[in-house]
Amino acid sequence: MVKVYYEKDANLNLLKGKVIAVIGYGNQGRGQSLNLKDNGYEVIVGLQEGSKSKARAEADGVKVTSVAEAAKAAEIVMLLTPDNLHQKIYNQHIAPGLAKGNMLMVSHGFSVHYNQVVPSPDIDVTMIAPKSPGTMLRELFTQGQGVPALIAVYQDASGQAKDKALAYSAAIGCARAGVLETTFAEETETDLFGEQTILCGGVTSLLKATFETLVEAGYQPELAYFECLHELKLIVDLIYKGGIGFMRDSVSHTARYGDITRGPRVIDEGVRENLWEILGEIQDGTFAREWILENQAGMPVFNALTRKDREHPIELVGAELRKMMTWLVK
Repeated sequence: MVKVYYEKDANLNLLKGKVIAVIGYGNQGRGQSLNLKDNGYEVIVGLQEGSKSKARAEADGVKVTSVAEAAKAAEIVMLLTPDNLHQKIYNQHIAPGLAKGNMLMVSHGFSVHYNQVVPSPDIDVTMIAPKSPGTMLRELFTQGQGVPALIAVYQDASGQAKDKALAYSAAIGCARAGVLETTFAEETETDLFGEQTILCGGVTSLLKATFETLVEAGYQPELAYFECLHELKLIVDLIYKGGIGFMRDSVSHTARYGDITRGPRVIDEGVRENLWEILGEIQDGTFAREWILENQAGMPVFNALTRKDREHPIELVGAELRKMMTWLVK
């Protein structure tokens, strides 16, 4: 059974008097930095030269320096830039400033698990991964609540790595909701699998396939958009709120019967075989090597496929229909 920690399990004295550097000021960087700042901790935001986030961080009242200066000044360094930038940023700007006993932290284990970041053996390496966007992390914190998070220890040089990471989770508000123990491997591999097979890859591919089927059968693209994409939010919100059973109890009996009898025909044994294949590519490092090489080559496949999908009819039709929906904020 998974181990869950709460605020009562965290020793915040372990962070007392320590400087915390947050590298990057995107959604997670901003959310974590401001939560730490509001809880009274000394936070430095490290940004690369020319970063567009500098003005926003300064407007938020957070001290901003270069990545190298932040890493050198801090005892705890949380690296929150995109995964594909970790290796360069760590090697060139963070590693030279880390001292024995310092702690490197991440909120996703990709770069450490796949050896893009190879830390010195004399530092702690841990993960606190909030299970929400940084905007929600911040919003709930200001309301006195928190979002769940994952905690993992990759390297414990000080003998206190887990305790310090747990204190960090409490300092950003996650221990209010609960912090689940995992490993870098488990978090990374399950995260990638979810993104590729259901959360992003599976959903977008199924959206396009169902839309195309209706249009090719002669139905109006606008109606196909509403049935295949627009109403998805209703179903996802119901599942998010109460699980699959709650969703089924909330829709018509016709919809429920179609769900339980036709759904398994859509996700058949062939799809399940593909899922196992994709999981295998994550576990053996095939996907990581492919993505790393793609970045090194300037992301030609990434950019080409992105452009192609932006021109898909479901995107073009949707852009027009959403003009009717004044409640949607861009």
